[in-house]
Amino acid sequence: MSIVIPSFDDTVHVRAGDAEVIGRAPTTIRLLADSSAIGGALSTIQIELKDGANGAPHHHSGSAELFCLLDGTAQLLSGEQVVTAARGDLVVVPPNVAHAFAAAPGENADILIVIAPGVERFEYFRHLERIAYGKAAPESLLEVQEIYDTYFSASPAWEAARKAG
Repeated sequence: MSIVIPSFDDTVHVRAGDAEVIGRAPTTIRLLADSSAIGGALSTIQIELKDGANGAPHHHSGSAELFCLLDGTAQLLSGEQVVTAARGDLVVVPPNVAHAFAAAPGENADILIVIAPGVERFEYFRHLERIAYGKAAPESLLEVQEIYDTYFSASPAWEAARKAG
């Protein structure tokens, strides 16, 4: 078992108004703290999903991902299991397990996401924004999967849950 021992000396305090915000409805992402700011311990964002907005199934080979529902209702895939989470619920997905997240159909969700140990991910989310605005091709994500430890995959369980919505 490996343990990441973070190496940083100062308290990290990110005020909501100071966080970089990317995207636009139905998906808005607030970049809170990247791995380098916290000595590799974690990376964290806050994501607001409107009206059933959906994310792609993927996994991280070296990190777990924690989802804490700040408000609303979300569906989360973990392996082949799809769970519905409500305000205050917590879901943690282990490394190498396919997962996805979305606002439940017809619902909004505000989610705090923490990846630990951390991976520099802010540029990944900026890359997603470039794709959303047509400045980069969706296929370009395949070229950076290893850099951001985000590997995309298909999930029949996720597709079925989202269609059933």
